[in-house]
Amino acid sequence: MANEFDVEAVLEKLTVADKIRLLTGLGWWNTEPVPQADVPSIKLSPNGVRGSYFFNGTPSSCFPCSTGLGSSFDVDLARRVGEALGDESRAKGVHVLLAPTVNTQRSPLGGRGFESFAEDPHLNGTIASAYINGLQSKGISATIKHFVANDQEYQRFSISSEVSERALREIYLKPFQIAIKNSKPWAVMSAYNRINGLHVSENKRFLDDILRKVNLLFTIPLRMLTPKIGMGLRWCVPTTMTQAKTHESSGMIMSDWIGTYSTSESIKAGLDLEMPGPPVMRGKALQRALIAEKVFESDLTARARKVLGLVKKGIESGVPFEVEEGLIDTPEQREILRTAAQDAIVLLKNAKNLLPLSNQVKKIAVIGPNAAIAMTSGGGSARLLSTYSVSPLQGIRTAAKEIGAEVSYTIGATTHKYLHLLNPLIKLGDGQPGALIEFWNEVPATDFMSTTPNFSQSLAGAVWSTTTKSTECFMMDHIDEKVNYTCWLKFSTTFVPDEDGDWELSLYVAGRANMFLDNKLIIDLSTNPEHGDAFFGLGTVDIKAVVSSLKAGQSYQLEIRLENQDLTQRGSPFKSWGGLRVGGARKVDPQTELTHAAEVAKQADAVILVIGLNHDLESEGFDRPNMDLPGLTNTLVSEVLKANPKTVVVNQTGTPVAMPWISEVGTLVQAFFGGNELGNALADVLFGKVNPSGKLPLTFPRRLEDAPSYPSYGDKGQELGKILYNEGIFVGYRSYEIRNLAPLFPFGHGISYTTFDYSDLKTSSVSEDGNFSVTLTVTNTGNTAGREIVQVYISDDQSSLPRPVKELKAFTKVALASGESKTVILQLDREAFGFYDDRAGHWIAEKGVFTVHVAASSSDLRLKGSVELSKTFTWNGL
Repeated sequence: MANEFDVEAVLEKLTVADKIRLLTGLGWWNTEPVPQADVPSIKLSPNGVRGSYFFNGTPSSCFPCSTGLGSSFDVDLARRVGEALGDESRAKGVHVLLAPTVNTQRSPLGGRGFESFAEDPHLNGTIASAYINGLQSKGISATIKHFVANDQEYQRFSISSEVSERALREIYLKPFQIAIKNSKPWAVMSAYNRINGLHVSENKRFLDDILRKVNLLFTIPLRMLTPKIGMGLRWCVPTTMTQAKTHESSGMIMSDWIGTYSTSESIKAGLDLEMPGPPVMRGKALQRALIAEKVFESDLTARARKVLGLVKKGIESGVPFEVEEGLIDTPEQREILRTAAQDAIVLLKNAKNLLPLSNQVKKIAVIGPNAAIAMTSGGGSARLLSTYSVSPLQGIRTAAKEIGAEVSYTIGATTHKYLHLLNPLIKLGDGQPGALIEFWNEVPATDFMSTTPNFSQSLAGAVWSTTTKSTECFMMDHIDEKVNYTCWLKFSTTFVPDEDGDWELSLYVAGRANMFLDNKLIIDLSTNPEHGDAFFGLGTVDIKAVVSSLKAGQSYQLEIRLENQDLTQRGSPFKSWGGLRVGGARKVDPQTELTHAAEVAKQADAVILVIGLNHDLESEGFDRPNMDLPGLTNTLVSEVLKANPKTVVVNQTGTPVAMPWISEVGTLVQAFFGGNELGNALADVLFGKVNPSGKLPLTFPRRLEDAPSYPSYGDKGQELGKILYNEGIFVGYRSYEIRNLAPLFPFGHGISYTTFDYSDLKTSSVSEDGNFSVTLTVTNTGNTAGREIVQVYISDDQSSLPRPVKELKAFTKVALASGESKTVILQLDREAFGFYDDRAGHWIAEKGVFTVHVAASSSDLRLKGSVELSKTFTWNGL
């Protein structure tokens, strides 16, 4: 069939109505088919691969968050992860994966900061390229996103990112440029926000002039340019030098979900596909625009051509259409999940060589709010139902058993925004894990929503029922067609606590609901419930209730009765049959638990204290209000360190947090959100099965005020719906260095259980095309095999415009046995010298001598050399 699908031939068959139909999605995750022209509906999936369903979806492999993958600095690993996601996409019948994200982390507070690889555009774009190449080698389209300057969640649909042209080119567009050049993603997703006043999804300059009609790279020697005096200094290019042809990017451009805000403008700008369907800004509105000649059929044809190009890729992939979703849980998949999680771990401090833990350690205390529950990912669209997960406590217990060590555990402090889901503590009538959900299209009894229903009365006549294994159910999809959008439902399960004592239970819903335990009302959300932000704005606030004297192992009947009649009046673009989230935890006295944690720590030979954030605190949809760890976390760290200095602090976050206790801790690990195999991977590093090799892809500030974006981010420094990118090109480490301000931990930092020596730096001459190489020797001078990330930074001290102190331009990861030396050669090109001259409107590499720094981090410079560029280059492009 692939050879039969000719895009131009298909276009000839399409009517105007067909073309309009193609330009909007079919529901949430598909494109519209045109059966009469043999155009199938291809399937898209959120990052993960999550598949088609929010409710009762097919479990998926959860890989480490992108900042974790970025910390590996491992191009081959990124490619392998892409390949694994390609295999999983095929198992789920997915043709297009909505990933990767390469937005630059402008602030440590960004809600989606964990979804991008790095603050540095070279690292960000290089890892993305490998990821895309791996994914597309399996025939699955990548969707690079969110194009561009989509760096905060606050007012994300309307905010205008006010960015200078130079900062756009060097920082925010650069990772897209690198990835598009080196991997050619088959799809691009536009951002929600405006740039300098105009939404990206209707911005012809960004979608067409910059993204699509990119000038082929060409060089003009500076001596051939003549100055033109006028409004500032400009360079006039002789007409003989402007014959460079243009080429059009082959990728299809889709909107982010509900990120299309206009009809004719978005069509004219080059936005091919409005997602999701049914159409809001297209469909009938586009028919009206066609009649008014705001658009023409030629515009529709151009957009439909791009959609059909992606459909053709989907056909060529061989991925079946409308197949039942499957999953991959094989030894090979678990191996790559574990490897990725291992490489996402960064050893930040190991002052007294407490790590790796040896077999001399016989009593290990595991403490902390992130220890017993696997925090696999951040929140929002990046979150999914994992095929399985291994918590840090589980991984540590398994590893400790192998060396004959005893493990004790206590939580120490609670940090949750919402109480933990009751998933491990619920069961059906047959004893299997889960809950029963029943649906009615009419009220089954007059007292169904009463706070005191008659539980002896049978509720017959449910039109449909299903089971679920989760106490978090957003019923946007996967509901039988017999169930109306306006409906009533009952969620029932047996709740079996795992600890004696008073328990706190919580509930929020989309709709109105009451929750009962053993037929007694414990939470009322049926009487004028207060609206909240959950479930895309359809939800209520979260309500908590304390239930006294529950017994571990005893069964309690938990029931929720819910109706959703008011959801259609909430003004949300999303339809839903309702939603609910039930959480719970044994209620603890904070001071009592802190005291107990210190006592447990005192009795141990070593303590592993696992702290951090989770998907409720770091998520799409909102930015963090500050860099603080939640609740009493900082107090817990200080108290445990006082009780036992032999404490390993493991911080599990996707982005930086403040660490006021940093001078007290001798051993510190940054774990990120590690996916399915987080616990095993962490144990592998802590017990020395794996020598940590990760390095930070983000600068960790000492305090929020040190962050480059601090004066203008989120709701701070806003100017009439605008956010000013005042720091310009000085983002991340570039800013700390130009201000001579020491961060908590610098970009590129990470240590090992061994040591490495750098020597014999050589640089080649620069070729006519601007290419050159950096050669050096790396030696493992320690007693343990390890891997070192060699970083090459370039400085330009004689630039005609201000430039950063230095910029990362190359890196490689070298594996070395104890005592082994290897010669490392890194290839660079003219991009290593260049900057964007916004006076002239092109890239330029000015002739002169450049300093070459070979480094173990942005602040740990090992070797210094130079390279001379004998002539000036200019070029166009992103």
